[in-house]
Amino acid sequence: MTNGPESTRQASSEQRNIDDWLPISSSRNAKWWYSTFHNVTAMVGAGVLSLPYAMSELGWGPGVTIMTLSWIITLYTLWQMVEMHEMVPGKRFDRYHELGQHAFGEKLGLYVVVPQQLVVDVGSDIVYMVTGGKSLKKIHDLLCVDNCKPIKLTYFILMFACVHLAISHLPNFNSMSAISLAAAVMSLSYSTIAWVASLVKGVHEDVDYTPRGASSGARTMNFFTALGDVAFAFAGHNVVLEIQATMPSSPEKPSKGPMWKGVMLAYVVVALCYFPVAWIGYHSFGNKVEDNILLSLEKPVWLIVVANAFVVVHVIGSYQVYAMPVFDMVETFLVKKMKFKPTTTLRFVTRNLYVVLTAFIAITFPFFGGLLGFFGGFALAPTTYYLPCIIWLIIYKPKKFSLSWWTNWFCIVVGVLLMILAPIGGLRTIILSAKNYSFYS
Repeated sequence: MTNGPESTRQASSEQRNIDDWLPISSSRNAKWWYSTFHNVTAMVGAGVLSLPYAMSELGWGPGVTIMTLSWIITLYTLWQMVEMHEMVPGKRFDRYHELGQHAFGEKLGLYVVVPQQLVVDVGSDIVYMVTGGKSLKKIHDLLCVDNCKPIKLTYFILMFACVHLAISHLPNFNSMSAISLAAAVMSLSYSTIAWVASLVKGVHEDVDYTPRGASSGARTMNFFTALGDVAFAFAGHNVVLEIQATMPSSPEKPSKGPMWKGVMLAYVVVALCYFPVAWIGYHSFGNKVEDNILLSLEKPVWLIVVANAFVVVHVIGSYQVYAMPVFDMVETFLVKKMKFKPTTTLRFVTRNLYVVLTAFIAITFPFFGGLLGFFGGFALAPTTYYLPCIIWLIIYKPKKFSLSWWTNWFCIVVGVLLMILAPIGGLRTIILSAKNYSFYS
């Protein structure tokens, strides 16, 4: 019979081996700038290209106000999450749901956080599949003009998926740092191309800044959809704890110092990408702008081809940043709960199945604008705008009517309104798109 201490040592050794195998906890030697390009890759992506379209549904006043408020609110809630990563001495909350469990309890924390986090991660990856496929198709259509046979969007999404069948087997965040860095550089590059090309193109003839919609009802629904687009654009919180988990930490030098340094630089890059693209793009095209600004820019052809190629590289990285927490959840469940052995075969099967699933859904429902609005409101608003504030109020209990108390409740009210209103508009857009859509065309 195995004695107690020996059995405990074996169990803890086995637990360490599993943690060293899992994607989030296997490597803790990241540099501060890793958090910059991981966060830029997580946040700047499909969302930035839809911001001029969102502006066309909001109008100048509400659009500028909502975008600026979103930048401030999400920077504040991101700071909260960085602070809460090591709020308990000697413990690190490496995953969003672990923080939720600390605040709400073991079971309720899982029920509150995991479904929302999964919807965000999987939903984002579906949108990135659509974005990658559409950008590849745009490159093909621009370059192939004479005697070219049209190719269905379905095939371009499949091409994009094939890339992920190869690179989804990188073990953890740090192993994909080069991909994430390339993606972050690409995001700044294509965002700059988008707003500079819009500026050079000048204001479109008969430009109209009236909010998009044929009736007051349609304009209201479009307004709701735009709220979701903006929420989607500021969605990096879902992976921030997982990114911070890759950083070394000690009582003398906690991870929050370098992490916050990286986050601040990331948010400067986000501002440089988002505000010029949204406002200059809308200024140039008004309410005639496409739901992807690059689709509105037809010339010069070589520049738009380059921009779309940058988008493809970027969303490859974005897909992986959002997929990694899903891989971690699935592999944790299979290894810790279902007692599967942590093997390369297990990882190969589960990750390939995930890529195939997201590709299938993207091919079936490639409604770019509607998807952004729906997912942006339904799950990104809670995990980004107000869930960190609720956890902060529960754990830190700031004095009633203090600045911290008012700030958190303001963010909660804004986030709840986003969660309620945005999916309504997004779902309507999807339904309208589906009316004229032929499956797998």
